[in-house]
Amino acid sequence: MRISCYTDHQIFDRHHKFKLKNATVHKAKETVTLKEINRLHPGDFIVHSDHGIGRFGGLQRIETNGKSQEVIRLVYKDDDILFVSLHSLHKISKYKGKDGSAPKIYKLGTGAWQKLKDKTKSKIKDIAKDLILLYSKRKAERGFQFSPDSFMQQELEASFIYEDTPDQVKATKSVKEGMESAIPMDRLVCGDVGFGKTEIAIRAAFKAVADDKQVAILVPTTILAFQHFKTFSDRLKDFPCTIDYISRMRKPKDQKETLKNLKAGKVDILIGTHRIIGKDIQFKDLGLLIVDEEQKFGVSVKEKLKQMKVNVDTLTLTATPIPRTLQFSLMGARDLSIINTPPPNRYPIATEIHNFNEDIIREAITYEVERNGQVFFIHNRVQNIHEVEAMLHRAVPGISTIVAHGQMDGPKLEKIMLEFIRGDYDVLIATTIIESGLDIPNANTIIINNGQNFGLSELHQLRGRVGRSNKKAFCYLLTPPMESMTQEARQRLNAIESFSELGSGFNIAMQDLDIRGAGNLLGGEQSGFISDIGYETYQRILNEAILELKETEFKDVFAEEKAQEEIEIKRFITDCQIDTDLEILFPESYIESISERIRLYRELDNIQKEEEIDVFASQLKDRFGEIPEASIELLNVVQLRWFALDLGIEKLILKSGKLVLYFISDQSSAFYQSAQFSKVLQFLQTQPIPCKMKEAKNRLSLSFDKINNIKKASEILTLINTL
Repeated sequence: MRISCYTDHQIFDRHHKFKLKNATVHKAKETVTLKEINRLHPGDFIVHSDHGIGRFGGLQRIETNGKSQEVIRLVYKDDDILFVSLHSLHKISKYKGKDGSAPKIYKLGTGAWQKLKDKTKSKIKDIAKDLILLYSKRKAERGFQFSPDSFMQQELEASFIYEDTPDQVKATKSVKEGMESAIPMDRLVCGDVGFGKTEIAIRAAFKAVADDKQVAILVPTTILAFQHFKTFSDRLKDFPCTIDYISRMRKPKDQKETLKNLKAGKVDILIGTHRIIGKDIQFKDLGLLIVDEEQKFGVSVKEKLKQMKVNVDTLTLTATPIPRTLQFSLMGARDLSIINTPPPNRYPIATEIHNFNEDIIREAITYEVERNGQVFFIHNRVQNIHEVEAMLHRAVPGISTIVAHGQMDGPKLEKIMLEFIRGDYDVLIATTIIESGLDIPNANTIIINNGQNFGLSELHQLRGRVGRSNKKAFCYLLTPPMESMTQEARQRLNAIESFSELGSGFNIAMQDLDIRGAGNLLGGEQSGFISDIGYETYQRILNEAILELKETEFKDVFAEEKAQEEIEIKRFITDCQIDTDLEILFPESYIESISERIRLYRELDNIQKEEEIDVFASQLKDRFGEIPEASIELLNVVQLRWFALDLGIEKLILKSGKLVLYFISDQSSAFYQSAQFSKVLQFLQTQPIPCKMKEAKNRLSLSFDKINNIKKASEILTLINTL
């Protein structure tokens, strides 16, 4: 008797819907790795937001009133030393500017840094105005208001063969809400390679088609246009929807027919390269524009897109969220959705760097072919690509190969890709034409020749062509010896090898920023600012400039947003300096590793929510055991700072059993007419705890005696806040 066994997805052509029980675990891991990028090492250039650029000198123990404290040691010009309290770690960041040139080290107490910040802010304000005008123009426009989901929309989403990840659910909901709003949507969806951005685009496209609107999908390469055409056609084959694509792969006769049907409204979804924004392209009724990998397009294409999307809903998809692309979203000129959660049952891609070696190539290809898989071999020189094919046949006799590159005729390239997708060949030898969006689940090994010549995000995109199923995937980077490469190339290769876990897109983008410098947002003039002050300080100043403009010149534009803020507690300051002589630290006996203590101090200092403190505390207990009293007080300081910010307290001193609160020094601040200050006055009238208020040197302060710990100080601030 012979028995054949089949899985359910082989019989029904459906994949098992995995439940994402561990989605939160992935998110937690992502947060940790993001912090690790900023891990500081002695000698690193750092930026202190108040004192400028210096060098990091590590952790140091100092005595204050007989009690031991741990502080960060910073070294400035002429070997001046600055000690930074653990409660002010949010003020320091690793310097990220242009790679290769050392920044200017500042002298403490000269005022030069403050002058540079003020000069930078005034220039940045001019740039920020352009951003806000863009935002206000968008808010003033009226677009098409799409209907709520139809039964067919629900049917389409139910037919998705995988379980949606939590981030996918959230992003889909945000996109639909944007489309159903009267204001034209402009949403950026950032998600790592293979995290399900295309499915969100399919759902948005069908929602537009259901309301008799046409959809344009702009992609960077002919291969991706063809791939999306196949994916969209497959997903929407059971629904009343006509899909077509236009690129140089199509014959002129077929293109002409497509354009005729488009103008007549017979094509619902048109997918294409930059050909789609040509003068001869006429839509009957365009309702949605989807742009895949916007950073791949040049300035002229982006200018035409601006004209196209004046009152058309726009959805932009990107895998490597380079900060300048994100900036528009962070500043509010665009809405933003981030997909951090990887699809279930995925494995990280094993990434290895080797010198060019036929034995490695033979081993990699043989292993993949023996498990019935396929291989990508990337060689980015068309001139000798066929010599590489001959080398592969010599190294691995008996394998079937095919060559693909951008100089081929469209129909021939399309035929090759179809045959490879169908599984007719073991190895596809190609240029970077396959970089964006190609989805072939059966190809799970990629070999990249001369890996040192590729950009970091380009390597990440290429690696993302494999590992798109539940098989373990491999990426081999073939390079010359490390010592013969430039420093930048070595940094890129080390970064791509280090960040191979799922969801590395953000990490890769940050590392790319470190290696290449920060680039600019609206023009070349900004790159100078970033080199002078570092990326994070630039971000902070840009945020301040935006907030100031919202309060002054553009008050009317943000009136609705301001009304919403009034409902919540309004903070009139962004920082509170805490100075104490209490022993508040992670003892060496509790956490031995210095670098680990620094990382945990930074992570704790950046926590924004109460539940995050509980998670942090439980993780500490789990890793290092029962939390000592000095560390519990450290956790309490985080909450104390929040309470102080809510009450307009710029500086808090807790020394020798005395608590002194210094309120906002600017006497014209709106804080003194606010509900928060009324609570302080009410507290003074009732005096539930004895205190003294006084004004000295135009500064108001409130002091309490017999306060010996952080917990008691927090109780006082909580009491004032609850009046």
